[in-house]
Amino acid sequence: MLSSARLARTACVALLAATCLASCGDREGEESAGQSATDSAAAPRSDHKNTEYSIGGRTIWLVDGVAEAAAAPGSAARVVTRYFGNEVRGDFNADGREDVAFLLTQETGGSGTYYYAVAALNLERGFVGSEGTLLGDRIAPQTAALRADGVIVVTYADRGPNESFTTPPSVGKTIWLKLDPTRLQLGELVQDFEGEADPDSMELGMKTWLWVRAVDAGNEVVPRTEAFTVTFAGDGTFSATTDCNGVRGGYTAQGGELTFADNMAATRMFCADSQETVFTQLLARTASYAFTSRGELVLQLAGDAGSMTFR
Repeated sequence: MLSSARLARTACVALLAATCLASCGDREGEESAGQSATDSAAAPRSDHKNTEYSIGGRTIWLVDGVAEAAAAPGSAARVVTRYFGNEVRGDFNADGREDVAFLLTQETGGSGTYYYAVAALNLERGFVGSEGTLLGDRIAPQTAALRADGVIVVTYADRGPNESFTTPPSVGKTIWLKLDPTRLQLGELVQDFEGEADPDSMELGMKTWLWVRAVDAGNEVVPRTEAFTVTFAGDGTFSATTDCNGVRGGYTAQGGELTFADNMAATRMFCADSQETVFTQLLARTASYAFTSRGELVLQLAGDAGSMTFR
């Protein structure tokens, strides 16, 4: 039999061991909980500014809207991709979740700044990014809108074919895009195909309109350049560009009726052989407007004298 002294020592050792195990277990639990909280805080947020996209055949991963990588192995030049904005939101794949499309910029180490349209699907496992569609180099993005049929309409200003990059963008352009949710590609739609557009879903302020032709008293008028545009703001004002100056003023639209205010203001540059006066006088004679299934805006002149067509 063990003596009373040995029994006491054995009980003491057992008590110390149990205390140590409990203390160590508590510390391990605290460390585990602390590590879990740290990992959770460090984990990237799952949204369209923190996911993967394909730009020009190269995979990039945005972190808080920015991605940066070497232009080539060992190169000091950096390719920097950034979130730009112009977001449109909607359900692109009919799964009941809100997806998003927006613009990115990419600088590749030279003087260019390239603009891309991308989309991100909000899937159950998180956001998944698409391939980028190039819009242009050093353009001036304007608006983006989502039509009822799922078409993303992006408008921007670009330069004419022979203009240098030192010339500010002034030629209005529009691109229609639709996401293929299986391939994760934004496909461009042909705008002048009959039946492509839904006139009921179109609005004056949805884009910058490019003047393409007019008919006045039976005579056709065709702009000599792609410089003539008009943009309608929601506050009842419009802005226009011509082959010479910028023009601003007010307008009133109600139902299908449309009139431009008489007091249009223009910058004062003189340009020989300009069609600016013809353009502004036609606008001033507008009485109504309508949209076509080709995605065009047609301004009807007062007295059924003719029309102006924009796309």
